[in-house]
Amino acid sequence: MPSEHVEFTKEMREAGYTILVPNMLEFHFSLIEKVLRLNGYNAVLLKNHGPGVMAEGLKYVHNDTCVPALLVIGQFLDALHSGEYDINKVALIITQTGGGCRASNYIYLLRKALKKAGLSQVPVISVNMSGLERASGFKLTLPLIRQVVASLVYGDCIMCASNQTRPYELQKGETDALIARWNEDLIAQFNRGHGLSRKEMAQNLSRIVADFDAIERSRERKTRVGIVGEIYVKYSSLGNNGLEAFLRTQDCEYMLPGIMGFALFKIDNRIEDIHLYGGNPLKLLVCKALMRYVKSMEKMLIASFAPHPSFVPPTSFAHTKSLVKGVIGYGSKMGEGWLLTAEMLELAENGYENIICTQPFGCLPNHICGKGMIRRLTQVHPGINIVPIDYDLSATKVNQENRIRLMLAVAHDVDAKRRQQELLIAEDESACKNCAACGACATEGEKRKIG
Repeated sequence: MPSEHVEFTKEMREAGYTILVPNMLEFHFSLIEKVLRLNGYNAVLLKNHGPGVMAEGLKYVHNDTCVPALLVIGQFLDALHSGEYDINKVALIITQTGGGCRASNYIYLLRKALKKAGLSQVPVISVNMSGLERASGFKLTLPLIRQVVASLVYGDCIMCASNQTRPYELQKGETDALIARWNEDLIAQFNRGHGLSRKEMAQNLSRIVADFDAIERSRERKTRVGIVGEIYVKYSSLGNNGLEAFLRTQDCEYMLPGIMGFALFKIDNRIEDIHLYGGNPLKLLVCKALMRYVKSMEKMLIASFAPHPSFVPPTSFAHTKSLVKGVIGYGSKMGEGWLLTAEMLELAENGYENIICTQPFGCLPNHICGKGMIRRLTQVHPGINIVPIDYDLSATKVNQENRIRLMLAVAHDVDAKRRQQELLIAEDESACKNCAACGACATEGEKRKIG
């Protein structure tokens, strides 16, 4: 039976169709937008926010659907209805995992919404590695995959370094200015065909970390907060009501695990499936080769932080995976699956024990592997302080921020007590050293020994 959806064809690509890209990670995706342009696609990264996006999502998608689907589809339709684009010469692009998560069905919900809105002529490109759909006008070539992976590596590097720099910068705005400068620099390199070889990437990554480390910072240590959750709500300011901007006002330092870990998680799942249930041996070889390649990029990223001990480096995927052995099974892989639990342990191990677990309405795996694992995690890592925050289009931003403030109040109190304890220990050690040197504070017996 022939498919009813409109295919994105070679003719459409050659005609210069505008391809709208949904936004999730602004820096990462701005690089990917340029990568698509370099490969002959007229890509535009969407930046429309506001109540109109939510209204469009609720109008054309059932409100029982996952919040990320409502927002992504709402952002697309809000853009199409804005009048900025020729609706007869525009296409949409969206990833499709192919797993049991409802994210695999977003593309069908999007096409249904387009039909309901009278825009069924707009083609939707499915980006997937599961062979679910193909479009003659869009190909995941090896050069394109290589460039996308490079963009993710650079993005993770800048995200990790900047989040540890911004809270302490003495000259406000210096971190954001450096992010903008590197954005321009990397795009210029991509346009010249540079910045993609292993040697060039290693040099760029080292320079990026060194540049952030060179920013003059205060020596204080702020309360550390980790952010985990469903991938879209965790990273997207549209999905989490500007969570990162809010945390910047709360006198704390926050950390987000990189998206490279999620990419490796998805590849690892394919390999685990073949080991458990069988499958195409050729697919296994391809997945293992891709895993080795992405891991080599991860190794390069971690190495760039080694000369800079003031930064907490990204954690290797292999170590993150090992943290949940005996805690949650590797067969739990819908949505973020066991990776969500592992990232909470990873953050706690790195000193980010205060964790915000972002939970979108309608995401069952997130509630099981996130909120559902809190009790077990407090047993594995005593002192971990986790607050699950529900992100629903009907939930108020004030309520969400107040719950975070309560978590931070506990965190600030624990940090204050810890600093006081460290100060007392330091004073005791200083007194002991003085005593050993002169015997002024020693007991009479110790004084005789010293004499």
